[in-house]
Amino acid sequence: MSTVSPKKIVIKIGTGVLTLSRDTSISLHHAMIARIVQAVADLNAAGHQIILVSSGAVAAGLPTFGLNQRPGADETGMLQACAAAGQARLMHIYESHFTQYQLKVAQLLLTHDDITDEKRRANIVTTMDHLLRFRPVIPIINENDSVAVYELKVGDNDVLSSEVACLIRADLFLLLTTVPGLRSPGAVSESDIVERVDNLEEVLHFANDERGSHSVGGMKSKLQAVGKAVAAGIETIIASGSNPEQLAELVAGRGHCTRFVPSPKA
Repeated sequence: MSTVSPKKIVIKIGTGVLTLSRDTSISLHHAMIARIVQAVADLNAAGHQIILVSSGAVAAGLPTFGLNQRPGADETGMLQACAAAGQARLMHIYESHFTQYQLKVAQLLLTHDDITDEKRRANIVTTMDHLLRFRPVIPIINENDSVAVYELKVGDNDVLSSEVACLIRADLFLLLTTVPGLRSPGAVSESDIVERVDNLEEVLHFANDERGSHSVGGMKSKLQAVGKAVAAGIETIIASGSNPEQLAELVAGRGHCTRFVPSPKA
């Protein structure tokens, strides 16, 4: 990986990757978080600038209220309460793991309104520019679910993460999810994926509405996010979050994933 030029990389980690389901309950997958943090720390040590967009706040907040399952989409108040409690817990866990690699974390909570408002966009860029100057700091972004409503019900962090990637002019955008990539309609196994996509329009019909019981966004949401990023000239990858050890390979142009070729930058 030492031969790979330093890149500005946005990595989105889905709820399904960060949580562990057992029968009728859900909890944070601490071992997986530790593996992800180690892989990110390795990328940082290799000279790359990493921005994490992390889901999982609602799941992290469930124990605060004695819940085993994510509240339904119609229980907005409880979803927001879980997010408020869980965000603090999630950041504490990230901080404790990154500390082992002499890295610090910085939290940014955003909504889509922050991205669409011109003044707020400028403020985000200024903040990110300053954070990325300090190599030992890993910015961690999450949807501000304690005040956002629409995203809690349908949006997940897929599209938000692509908007962040576009805003900061990332070189690479990685979506880590529960599947290894985009499957074609004729795929016979989960590992049978489309490895390279040159024209997103040609594969949009491959998406379906399958999603984990504790996740919000499905493959359609991910392809929407991909579309925003590749249109901005950003190479984008969908890969399995259950194998974070391959992050270095993905950045180097290898690994098991679906790689979306970006449109030429203007």
